Amino acid sequence: MMQSTYSEPATGLVEPQVSGVSWGAVLAGAVASCAVTLFLLSLGTGLGLSAVSPWGNSGVSTTTFKIGTGLYFIVMAMMSSAIGGYLAGRLRTKWVGVHTDEVFFRDTAHGFLAWAAASVIGAVLLASPATLLATGATSGATQAAAGAAQSAGPMEGYVDTLLRPDTAQPSTNPQDSRGELVRLFTTSYKNGNDLAPADRTYVAKVVSARTGLPEPEAEKRVTEVTNQIKSDLDKARKNAAQLALWLTAALIIGAFSASLAATEGGGLRDGTWGTKSLRTRTT
Repeated sequence: MMQSTYSEPATGLVEPQVSGVSWGAVLAGAVASCAVTLFLLSLGTGLGLSAVSPWGNSGVSTTTFKIGTGLYFIVMAMMSSAIGGYLAGRLRTKWVGVHTDEVFFRDTAHGFLAWAAASVIGAVLLASPATLLATGATSGATQAAAGAAQSAGPMEGYVDTLLRPDTAQPSTNPQDSRGELVRLFTTSYKNGNDLAPADRTYVAKVVSARTGLPEPEAEKRVTEVTNQIKSDLDKARKNAAQLALWLTAALIIGAFSASLAATEGGGLRDGTWGTKSLRTRTT
């Protein structure tokens, strides 16, 4: 008679009572990752990654600036996430009686959790500093000018172009029609729409009356400025999309770096780093 090879599962194996997640280590890694991120943001601003030279034929181009900034985001994510993940793996509690594969999984999870916590904390606490640093904001002497520009609205520059007279004579009380044109442009373009035909005709008449241009010339100026508005808005949308792609790549690489670094830190914590265990599986 053939003897069965099936065996009952072993009894007496006790699951360790230590929690599978060391939240203290995870939070420590997350805080360290946020601190390194803030440091690298400050360093990037000091290295000139937050501004393009206003002078022609000097400094980097806009395309080079965007690519350089995107690559710096990735490097920043790798460094900060790796440090946070390593600390999360190195500082976690040592698990006794846990299979090697399970230890590897838990270390990977610790790195991922540290990255996730750092991402959430950074989004809440570092949003304003990061935005300030990324836009190359200045301090002190330029605060008044910046406040005036923000209160004026984003369409003021286009209206200035429309109402610029051909002669050097000063204009008379430009505030009467400026506010109306600003509101008209803002309402038309905030949803990506162009000026309605009636609005375009009205704007041309206002420009002709204010600048002294013949109406055909005023209509030509209106067309040129509206085309410039649409071009600038399209560039802004493309830049936002490219920035989102760079940030997505940085987040993915950061998650991978944190998870990998946590396994390295956990292996050093247990003294098993660099060793390979041969496991025999029986059926």
